[in-house]
Amino acid sequence: MRVVLAGGGTAGHIEPALALADALRRLDPDIAITCLGTERGLETRLVPDRGYALELVPAVPLPRSLTPSLLSVPGRLAGAVGAAASIMERFGADVLVGFGGYVATPAYLGARRRGVPIVVHEANPRPGLANRLGARLTEHVFTGHPDTPLSGAEYVGIPLRRQIADLDRISMGDKARSWFGLEADLPTLLVTGGSQGARSLNQAALAAAPALRRAGVQVLHVIGPRNTLEYEPPPGDPQYVVLQYVDRMDLAYAAADVALCRAGAMTCAEMTAVGLPAVYVPLPHGNGEQRLNAAPIVHGGGGLMVDDAELSPEWILNNVLPVLSDPERVVAMSEAASRMGRKDADTTLAHRVLRVARGGVSGR
Repeated sequence: MRVVLAGGGTAGHIEPALALADALRRLDPDIAITCLGTERGLETRLVPDRGYALELVPAVPLPRSLTPSLLSVPGRLAGAVGAAASIMERFGADVLVGFGGYVATPAYLGARRRGVPIVVHEANPRPGLANRLGARLTEHVFTGHPDTPLSGAEYVGIPLRRQIADLDRISMGDKARSWFGLEADLPTLLVTGGSQGARSLNQAALAAAPALRRAGVQVLHVIGPRNTLEYEPPPGDPQYVVLQYVDRMDLAYAAADVALCRAGAMTCAEMTAVGLPAVYVPLPHGNGEQRLNAAPIVHGGGGLMVDDAELSPEWILNNVLPVLSDPERVVAMSEAASRMGRKDADTTLAHRVLRVARGGVSGR
C-alpha cells in the first residue's frame, strides 16, 4: 500500500497529516508513505523530524481577489500539477490524502490526472479554496468540525498525535510540572500562541505577571520561536517560566490547569482531547473561523472566549484568575471540554483511507 499525503504551510495542515501517517503505520507497518510539501512551509522541518519522506513541489499561492498576480497563476499551477503527478506516478500512489495548504491544489489536480483516488480532510469550519476544489473531485470528504459546509462530508474530528490523544493529564501532572521547574501544588496557567506565538497574548500575560504571582499562580509561557521579550519576569515564587518553543506539548498540557491560547482548529482539538479548560483569543483577522472553532467549546462550558482587542492584563485578572482560584470550577470546565473532544480521529480516518485505496475508487 502506498499513500501520498498533501498538507503544508502551517502546523494546522501538517500535524493532522502526520498523525494520520502514524495511524496508518500502526494499522499496517509495511505501508509506504510520502508527503508532498513546498520549500516555504514548516513541513521541511516537521516531516523529516517525524521520520517520513518529503517531496517538494512549487508553491502556488492563489490570490483571494482579482489582482494582476492572478494572470501568472495558470502557468505556475500547471508546473506544480505536473510535478505532483510525476511524484505520484513514480511512487506508485494508491491514494492521495489532502489536508489543504499551498501544496493541496496541485496535488488534487495531479491525482486527478493520474487517476489516483482522492481523500480530502478539512479541519476548519470554513473550508479553504484548495479543499473546496478537492471536494469537487471526490466523494471521500471528511471534516474536523461538525458544521463544515462541504456537501456529503463525514465528520470524524482532527487527527492528533497519540502523545496528545492518549495523555492522562491527572496522572502526568506532577511529572510535567517538575519537567518545567514548576511547583506541584500551585494553580498553573499555560500561555501559548501556537507554533508561531502571539504578540497580544504575550504582552497581556507578561503585564499581568506580578499580580498573578501575588495571587499564588504560576505560569508556563510559550512565547513562540520568532518572538523575543523586552522584559522577562525575574526568578521567584511562584515561578513564571518563559520558553520560546516546547517540543513536549503533552507535558505542557499536563502541567496546566487552564490555558490562554489562540483558537486554531488544532489547538481547539487538542485542548478538548486532553480536557484542558482554555481561554480562547481568536485571531483578529482572517475569515473569522477561529471564533467558530472555539464557540461550541465555550457554549458547552469548556472554556471562555475574548476578542483580541479586549484582552488585557486587567481582563486576565478579572476573568482568568477567578477560574484558577476555584478548583471545582476548573474540574467542571475540564469535564465539559473532554465531552467535546475526539481522540480517535486518526484511526477513524486511517481506516477510511485504506478502504478507499483498496477499493480503487477515484471519485466523482
